[in-house]
Amino acid sequence: MLRGWEATRSTNWLVILSGLFEPVFYLLALGVGLGALVGRVTTTTGEQVSYAAFIAPALLAVAAMNGAVYDSTWNVFFKMRFARLYEGMLSTSLGPLDVATGEILLALARGALYAIGFLIVMQVLGLNLSWWALLALPAVLMIAFGFASVGMAVTSYMKTFQQMDWITFLMLPMFLFSATFYPLSVYPEWIQHVIQALPLWHGVEIVRALTTGAVDVGILWHGLYYAVMIVLGLVFTTRRLRVLFLD
Repeated sequence: MLRGWEATRSTNWLVILSGLFEPVFYLLALGVGLGALVGRVTTTTGEQVSYAAFIAPALLAVAAMNGAVYDSTWNVFFKMRFARLYEGMLSTSLGPLDVATGEILLALARGALYAIGFLIVMQVLGLNLSWWALLALPAVLMIAFGFASVGMAVTSYMKTFQQMDWITFLMLPMFLFSATFYPLSVYPEWIQHVIQALPLWHGVEIVRALTTGAVDVGILWHGLYYAVMIVLGLVFTTRRLRVLFLD
């Protein structure tokens, strides 16, 4: 983590900082601008909220996903295939789980930075409608952890930059259709089932429930989804690093 922080501070801090503004621009353009025409929206729990309060938690989940995925995929791909960084690390007393955990925690730090910045913006705009919103930060870290662990596991199988484009290809429909900008009910039933299988939808539902105060026992199911993602991602990443550099 220290090595990653030093490298980021010296070369990539402007890139990371730019990620703070992207969800804010979406929120101002769509939530505030378009929201004046849309009016109030009904959530999956039946709550009536403003359009800005509807999409803000979704954009928070998206920011966590983007920060975690880009750190655990493109950065990891370069370190693994070109810099050969992990070979040097694994020649020391560090093990595959140490390397995987360090990279994922670094991605979590980026996700936390985005989450804190965006939560402050939501608070200033009056979009945190409940004290439950205080739990949005740990929820966002869980979301980032899930995406980072799976992202690193998937990246360990990638061999070319062209293959890496598939990650962006998969993230785009999740961003657009995971009840981010529209309630799930606007889609046909079969599409609803597909959306409910996507990891981002579970994250959006968790954060939206916390920021609007519509918390019920169903939130535990969404949390379990991410717990499974985290465990599977760590297991597969550890095994792949061992196969690639130790066996």
